[in-house]
Amino acid sequence: MRISGALLAAALLSFSLSARAADDPAPKQGDWIAKDFKFHTGQVMPELRLHYTTVGEPTGQPVLVLHGTGGSGASMLTPAFAGEMFGAGQPLDASKYYIIIPDAVGHGQSSKPSDGMKTGFPKYNYDDMVEAQHRLVTEGLGVKHLRLVIGNSMGGMQTWIWGEKYPNDMDALVPMASQPTEMASRNWMMRRIMLDTIRNDPDYNGGNYTSQPRMMKYAITAYGIASIGGTLAYQQQAPTAAKADTIVDERLATPITADANDYVYQWESSHDYNASDKLEQIEASLLLINSADDERNPPETGITDAAMKRVKNGKLYLIPASTETRGHGTTGNAKFYSEQVRQLLQTAPQRTM
Repeated sequence: MRISGALLAAALLSFSLSARAADDPAPKQGDWIAKDFKFHTGQVMPELRLHYTTVGEPTGQPVLVLHGTGGSGASMLTPAFAGEMFGAGQPLDASKYYIIIPDAVGHGQSSKPSDGMKTGFPKYNYDDMVEAQHRLVTEGLGVKHLRLVIGNSMGGMQTWIWGEKYPNDMDALVPMASQPTEMASRNWMMRRIMLDTIRNDPDYNGGNYTSQPRMMKYAITAYGIASIGGTLAYQQQAPTAAKADTIVDERLATPITADANDYVYQWESSHDYNASDKLEQIEASLLLINSADDERNPPETGITDAAMKRVKNGKLYLIPASTETRGHGTTGNAKFYSEQVRQLLQTAPQRTM
């Protein structure tokens, strides 16, 4: 059974609403149309729908929160993230901040291939997604300056782009589970294999499928186990072949909720990501938060450390690996770094455009 992205987002939002404290501000949803949106390919969409969620009132200090690949604004409203960050007295207390969480282009309830265009939908990349976010924030919501841009995984990479492309538009940046260097090595190789597996499935039929490709669940499961979860955590969870088989069986039995074209577009959009050329242009105070066991951004390569030396107001917080961390997924749980974000906001200078 396939669950639509809209229904999944609604279910996540409903769950998040039930998990929040009774006196916390309720999330509000909205849509804004970006007219004549031009993609990096030169293709123009007369109307690009951008869905978003806000928490708090527009009178608060604006904060932009960016989700990961395949997620949506609803995926940042979980107890593990919003429950640790948005409540009373927490780092992004929604009584003081105006929290803006867009559904990225191609995700959630924003415009995407499964709306009807299928593979006729314009090819987008992270620069396009950031441009759309910027238009939503400035034109759609009338926000000219942000206190903070914080993003996880894909959202983390987009946070780097925000800092370079719009250096005067924010006071602070918190990219998480990311690095500003070129999409390459195992990170891209695993994505490439996953995408090729889906596209080479006869069921995919060049994107004109009548049902979701059967190999999609195997591709997604293999990529997920290889690139997220944490080595120590997996050893604890699956110390025997039987327990490892159980985990694999459970994941393969979980229904795939994504549309194949949407999924391919979402992951393909990372192919040309490279934020390393303009690091010196970042003006905001920047706190990079990564986990020591991140499979996609391994700290032992040294490339993140080298890049951080070029960020004038930058600092790295590396979460130590443990049985409690989940590799690339660690930053989905704000308990590991909420205090570091609080300290950043207490010390980052208020900047104006």
